[in-house]
Amino acid sequence: MEKISLRDAYGETLVELGKEDERIVVLDADLSGSTKTAKFAKAFPERFFNFGIAEIDMMNAAAGLATTGKIPFVSTFAIFGTGRAWEAVRQTICYPNLNVKIVCTHGGITVGEDGATHQALEDVANMRNIPNMKVIVPADDIETRQVIRKIAYTDGPFYVRLTREKFPRIFDESYKFEIGKGHVLVEGEDVTVIANGVMTSFALLAAENLEREGISVEVIHMPTVKPIDTELIVKSASKTGAVVTAEEHSIIGGLGSAVAEVLVENCPVPMERLGTPDVFGRSGKGWELLHYFGLDEKGIEKKIKKVLARKR
Repeated sequence: MEKISLRDAYGETLVELGKEDERIVVLDADLSGSTKTAKFAKAFPERFFNFGIAEIDMMNAAAGLATTGKIPFVSTFAIFGTGRAWEAVRQTICYPNLNVKIVCTHGGITVGEDGATHQALEDVANMRNIPNMKVIVPADDIETRQVIRKIAYTDGPFYVRLTREKFPRIFDESYKFEIGKGHVLVEGEDVTVIANGVMTSFALLAAENLEREGISVEVIHMPTVKPIDTELIVKSASKTGAVVTAEEHSIIGGLGSAVAEVLVENCPVPMERLGTPDVFGRSGKGWELLHYFGLDEKGIEKKIKKVLARKR
C-alpha cells in the first residue's frame, strides 16, 4: 500500500477551503511547519494566527472567533491540544457549543523518536468525555481530506486526530465519509474487527492472512469514535458473535472502550481490545514502535484467535 501524509492532506485542504470561504481562519501554536498549517499561513497570512506555546490562549481565541461567525481551525500536537489545553476546550469551546475545529497532528505512538512526552495515547479519551465534542480518527489521506471538508460546514466542536507518520492509502475517490458512520470494508462470518487510523490497514492485512486459515473476518472501519455507529456495531456483533477492536491509542477510553460500552448494553459478546496497555510510550521509529507494542496485523490475528477460543 502506498503511504501518504495525513497532515499534508490537511494543510492542502485548508488552503482549498481558504480560497472558497473567507470565514476560514487558522490558529497554530508555533508548530505550523509540523502541522502543515504553514501552507495556509503562506496563502492567507491575514487569516493565520500563531500563538506561540500558549495553547490555552489559542483555544480561547478560537472560541472568540467562532462567536463572530468565523470558522476557526486550531492545530498543534495532540498532546498539547488535548492535554495542556483541555480545560479551555471544555469550558470555552464545548460548554457553549462553539463552532471550533481542533485538528491535532502527532497523535499516537507513531510520533516516534520524540518519545513518551510527545506521544499522545490518551487524546481520544480526553476529547470523547467532553459533552458536545465529536471525535474523528481518519485512516488515510483521502479520508482526511473529506473529514476536513465535512467538519468545516458541520456546526459545533470537533476533534480530528492526525499523525506524524505517513499511512497506507486504503480508500479511493469513491469513498464517502459520513459523521457517525462506520464502513464495512470486508464482510465476514466468524469475528468482527473494528479499527480506525493506521490500524484499519493492519485489520485488512489480518483478514487476508486469516482467510487462508479458514477464518472469516469482518472488517469495519470506524472513523467517528463519537458519536459512534451503534447500529452497525450491534448488527455485525449479532452476526459474528465476537469482536476485536484495534487502535493506535491506549485501550483505556478510546475506540475499544466506546465499542465495549455499546456491546455491554446492546449485544454482549466475547470481545478483545488491541491498543497500547496502561503505559507511556517510548522513543523509537514510528513503525518499529507499532510492531514493538503489537499494533500490527500479527497483533490483530492473535486477538482474533483469542476471542474465537472464548466464543467456542
